[in-house]
Amino acid sequence: MKPDSIEEILNKLGEEDVPTEAQQIARKMSRDFSQTLMRPKRHILMEYIMKSQITKLAAAAMIILAVVLTINLWNESAYVLAQTITANHTVRYLHIKDFASGHKDEPKQFWLEFDANGEVRNVRMDFPEWASGGDGPKVVVWKENKAQVWFRRKNSLLTVRDESVAKSMLKLAEECDPRLAVERLYAQQKQGKIKIEIDEPSNKAKPIVVTATYLSESSSPRRRLVLFVDQATKLVSATEFYRLKDDQYEYIGMQRYYNYNQPIDAGMFTLDDEVSADVMRVDQTIQDIGLAQGNLSDEEIAVEVARQFFQALIATDYAKAGKLLEGIPADKIKQGFGDRKFLRIISIGPAGPHPNPATGGLVVPCTIEIEKAGKKSLWKLERLGVRQVFNQPGRWTIFGGI
Repeated sequence: MKPDSIEEILNKLGEEDVPTEAQQIARKMSRDFSQTLMRPKRHILMEYIMKSQITKLAAAAMIILAVVLTINLWNESAYVLAQTITANHTVRYLHIKDFASGHKDEPKQFWLEFDANGEVRNVRMDFPEWASGGDGPKVVVWKENKAQVWFRRKNSLLTVRDESVAKSMLKLAEECDPRLAVERLYAQQKQGKIKIEIDEPSNKAKPIVVTATYLSESSSPRRRLVLFVDQATKLVSATEFYRLKDDQYEYIGMQRYYNYNQPIDAGMFTLDDEVSADVMRVDQTIQDIGLAQGNLSDEEIAVEVARQFFQALIATDYAKAGKLLEGIPADKIKQGFGDRKFLRIISIGPAGPHPNPATGGLVVPCTIEIEKAGKKSLWKLERLGVRQVFNQPGRWTIFGGI
């Protein structure tokens, strides 16, 4: 079978990602959460394996743990606080379904495992088509400081070691300690930043309803959470999310919590047995990606990365070219670029800032002489994107614009 041409491969790429409402809520819920970078539009071979999903992974991990934070909105006047603390402190396993207002029948799903000390051990996140930013359904697994992202439609698996994400996840897990959460809420109440209302039905079969409204003085105004608490277990069964719009609180979604403390199959936290044998695997934990910056300026290293990438293609050194293009395997680089002969570099640079500040990095204009089907031509790239490799400080890689 003839390999896909570079044009066919490029046509498989995803659209620009836009943060979802759930992500926006989660960002407000945790002020330590840094915003995820926007991805450039479909025109880059790299996004066949979608490096920018790692920042999405960080975002998704933060979202889930921030959601768990909402479990701890209590008022000591409503019921015995000690019971609530005990119930939540012993949670070891949790399954969450996230229903957006426009996708009630197709939720995102999350599975979390905590160790005996209440710290996050494993996370799995399943995203349907609507929640994947044009990438198709995908699965994210975080385990032992490694993140795997499986793009089902693109048949690719990306593995990254990310201690920064792990540290952030563990920090947020500590914030899930109900004792600390309650203390923070009490402090905010005293400061007039949060209003908490409790409806505790006399019928013990019905849930306690906890409504937390964030006032204008808070860091997250115009937001309201409604929690439904099981009176027997003192655990939250669901959380509804609202935002203030035109003086009315508009429903935007719900999380439901299932299977408290029911052990999750260990196979849920590994993708090795789920992905097909022909999946394209990119493992950034076993290789250095890109080029070391050394004493070069940002503009100089961006130009040098571009230069070495095209020199590698001229020499048909697909392994080196792949290393400079997010670590894509050599056979995939050959599949993408092998249908043409790279003759010489006409011009490279100067580098300038990327026109989209959210994307980051620099753009390097390039003109390359190529030959395809016996015909020579000039290949002009106006926005070859180069930036620092995720979680590999001091190294730079091509990330888009091809």
